[in-house]
Amino acid sequence: MTGPLSSRLATLCDEIVARVGSEAGGQVRHIGVRLHEPLRVAIAGRLKAGKSTLVNALIGRRVAPTAVGECTRVVTRFRYGPADRVDVVCRDGSRQSLPLDADGMIPQRLGVPAARVAYVDVTLTSEKLQTLTVVDTPGLASTDTQVSLRAEEAVGTTTNTAPFDADIDADSAGEVAAAEAVVYVFTQAVRADDVRALEAFRAASARLASTPINALGVFGKIDTLVGGAEDPWPVAEPLAAQQAALLARTVSEVIPVAGLLAETGEAGRLTSADCDALRALSRADNLGVLLASVDLFRTRAAPVSAEQRERLLGLLDLYGIGYAIVQLAADEHLGTGELVRRLVAASGFPRLRHTLDDVMTWRSDAIKAGWALARLEKLAGHTGDPRDREAIRDAVEQLLREPGYHRLRLLEAAQRVATGTVAMPVEWEQELTRLATSEDARWILRLPEAGVDELADAALAAANRWRVYAVAGAGPAQSRVAQVAHRGFYLLSKQVRP
Repeated sequence: MTGPLSSRLATLCDEIVARVGSEAGGQVRHIGVRLHEPLRVAIAGRLKAGKSTLVNALIGRRVAPTAVGECTRVVTRFRYGPADRVDVVCRDGSRQSLPLDADGMIPQRLGVPAARVAYVDVTLTSEKLQTLTVVDTPGLASTDTQVSLRAEEAVGTTTNTAPFDADIDADSAGEVAAAEAVVYVFTQAVRADDVRALEAFRAASARLASTPINALGVFGKIDTLVGGAEDPWPVAEPLAAQQAALLARTVSEVIPVAGLLAETGEAGRLTSADCDALRALSRADNLGVLLASVDLFRTRAAPVSAEQRERLLGLLDLYGIGYAIVQLAADEHLGTGELVRRLVAASGFPRLRHTLDDVMTWRSDAIKAGWALARLEKLAGHTGDPRDREAIRDAVEQLLREPGYHRLRLLEAAQRVATGTVAMPVEWEQELTRLATSEDARWILRLPEAGVDELADAALAAANRWRVYAVAGAGPAQSRVAQVAHRGFYLLSKQVRP
């Protein structure tokens, strides 16, 4: 649903189109169309990080292949549509339609040379895509060093761009950059090669203009952190906190998720027959041995067939199998639906979904409006006709004089600080980010129990503090940011106590 800020900007785009030439008008019209689309979220990360598994969980269907193939080497956009459809969009604008395979997934082979593919456009009837378009991206920073080096040479990678895997063309990179929000997927602890990958994420975020304002981190595959069916959460949570500290200027938080459990539960893949097999396993005399390792689970005698055990591994892995068995042993009447709900809860996915729904979607109006504003200002700086340039600039400036649109100035200022374009002390940066991304005065001011008068006084004190900073000791760029923050806190005080 389009919010008030983006709706007003869409109207502004229509007004600008009527006042500029055809070339600039076409670009402005494209910006206006995008404002009416759902929030576009790009899922980024290394090869085999579990991006496609996470995409399937978000969509609620197992459609994106999780094994490396042709379709995992190009950008794939999943959006809502009246019918299931897969189109391979080529760089020349042509489209080639493909059917889903026998398992309801995108076929591994696209039928078009990878060099010609811009992206794969998938429309699905999934209700979860009505408010969110999900973009599955190729891996960043291949684990194969030689592949990464060849890719860097191919795309001219510098310290300011992200190393992609081989065969990523400009059209695909442009599709990633067009997303209004980004979810970065990491795996395992921060080993030596992961540090390189995290640096790639930082470079990618600069390229994609992602910051803590519009980016989240997901620490995926946490069920592989420990051996057998042991609980990974005591290990996963501190590691996620460590990654959040490393990426404090890239993502707002890092959420641990057992992606396979999330995909199996959200896509409804666990059947009553699977539940019966798990219940039978719970009565096995050698259960401890079976759950000690994948090899033992496959090879030792068990009350269910080897084929059924292999299926359970593919659905749940050992951690999920062990967790399900504990639930079934504790409640002999536990149904499949309730077991699935508990497995999803154990995966950590509800926290991610809640963050996307209640935080990113809440911010989506301002994120999309800010995205459109930035594109309009960039267009005003690059369009050839000076009359078009002035028309766009005048329209944008007039819009930003309205008090409600100061939030866009706040987002722009916070974005500049978060990306390091404008240097600022960490405490000031964090306060500015809170102000730009929320309307909750108690959260912004860190006064969860405060009353109206205390909140209003604190907002005014913050406004005065930013005003002093703007005129004493700040450089020109810092002063401009501080003036934006000063007005933001002043408006917040009026909002709290009219």
